[in-house]
Amino acid sequence: MKLVYFAWVRERVGKPEESVELPAGVATVADLIAWLRGRGEEYAYAFENAGVVRAAIDRVHAKPDAPLAGAAEIAFFPPMTGG
Repeated sequence: MKLVYFAWVRERVGKPEESVELPAGVATVADLIAWLRGRGEEYAYAFENAGVVRAAIDRVHAKPDAPLAGAAEIAFFPPMTGG
């Protein structure tokens, strides 16, 4: 699965994107964030306040309980404001 990071999430993780194989049990966006937080300091820092980070599954905004099954890409980004 392709993971893409934007704005300060990218800065904290230290890379714009990566491909990962999800372990068994990672079935939702929230599960993925929890798994990522355990991958190292940079991920723990990027996702320290998981309620702030937004996600999109295949370019469609997704809530934390959204299932990952069949997804090709998950993007993570901070909240956006309009103007």
